[in-house]
Amino acid sequence: MRAAYYEKLGPAKDVLKVGDLPKPEPAAGEILVRVKVSGVNPSDVKMRMGTSSAANEYPRIIPHSDGAGVIEAVGENVRKDRVGQRVWLWNARWQRAFGTAAEYVALPAEQAVPLPDAVDFEAGACLGIPALTAWQAVETDGGVAGDWVLVQGGAGSVGHYAVQMAKLKGASVIATVSSPEKAKRATEAGADAVVNYKSEDLAAKVKELTASRGVERVIEVDLAANIAKLPALVADYGMIVVYGSGAREVPVGFGPSILGNLGYRFFIVYNQPPELRRQAIAELDQWLTAGQLAHPIGARFPLAEIAAAHEAVESGRVNGHVLVTID
Repeated sequence: MRAAYYEKLGPAKDVLKVGDLPKPEPAAGEILVRVKVSGVNPSDVKMRMGTSSAANEYPRIIPHSDGAGVIEAVGENVRKDRVGQRVWLWNARWQRAFGTAAEYVALPAEQAVPLPDAVDFEAGACLGIPALTAWQAVETDGGVAGDWVLVQGGAGSVGHYAVQMAKLKGASVIATVSSPEKAKRATEAGADAVVNYKSEDLAAKVKELTASRGVERVIEVDLAANIAKLPALVADYGMIVVYGSGAREVPVGFGPSILGNLGYRFFIVYNQPPELRRQAIAELDQWLTAGQLAHPIGARFPLAEIAAAHEAVESGRVNGHVLVTID
């Protein structure tokens, strides 16, 4: 099979190769998926560079956790009627050497989720890390119904889903962005207000919109960059939900946090408890079937240009999901 892989850590153009590798066989409890589209996430870049705690070095690695395709074969103890099923994939590369940047991937059967007929493979490849992260950020610790929610990076892969999901769950949403183009995307996702953090006073805007109360929840993409400003944005007993940070060690102001009765919720989507993941997948399926989620694609690359796909993610300039088409 054709696959992208690397055998050492480093820059995309230096280490990523595309070539022929043995086609995998599904073990007991596994399925074999013919991959149509593979999704590229920042964590895939960090793993390849060795800057992530999830680098998991193996002698040879096929990157990417997310993807979508068709089940071609099943191992023992898996229902035979799953063959031919259209599916989206999650955690293909988590604690495993071989991910979705290949014509085929074998993985545990529960990590292949039926894809509704009306949802195409490109949308399916967007779901794993971004949609499951956004769902947990919105749903954790009591949810957001009736609350004001601030989504940092509201046009990003996770942020765009978080805006949509928070609105679907009855919240009012403020999204931060860095450009007019991204403001348009966050507005289209349903944000009630959009703030360009480079040119506008976010604290003043939050104060104005919430009658000086502050938001009940912040969904935070970069704790290191924003921690100093967060206490002033959050309502008394509000929650700061963190799924990302530009630095691993972040000083938290004790005084502002305790005086504001702030809660901090950290989580990593790879380690979602099974019951929580089942809830997320069930609700995602309802929204997908009803056509209630948008999946904006920022860039597409063929498998032969996987290094360029990784560089696009690293640049941070792509407005939408970055995909690698396998066919």
